[in-house]
Amino acid sequence: MVMETADRLSLVFGALADPTRREILTQLERGEATVAELAAPHRMSQPAVSKHLKVLERAGLVSRTRRATARLSRLEAEPLREVTTWLARYQRFWDESHERLDDLLAALQASESQASESRASETQATETEAAQTRQATNPKRGNDHV
Repeated sequence: MVMETADRLSLVFGALADPTRREILTQLERGEATVAELAAPHRMSQPAVSKHLKVLERAGLVSRTRRATARLSRLEAEPLREVTTWLARYQRFWDESHERLDDLLAALQASESQASESRASETQATETEAAQTRQATNPKRGNDHV
């Protein structure tokens, strides 16, 4: 039976929602492992780890095989590729959103810079006008001592 991508994504995200299952996947990156080996670093029983493995297996993230009396679990990374592909669309969305924000910020900064320059010019003109007014109302009295 072929699983719909959306259904597979739901199962994968559901499986990844639990931190213990994510840790189990990290352990399986190093290679196949038995339930006992997977349970060792966790404070849980082997049956509890088996339940986590069933969820991971249902999502297609783990396959299980028998070797003699041992039942080995193995990481299956293809569903993670599907999740990554699905998430990549949203990465483009965020990249484009960030680009628009960068453009807006640059425009606002340019506008603020122009406003600052305008205010500086206005201040300088006002100061020059004030100086001219002071000079006109207080002419120099250089010839008063004659």
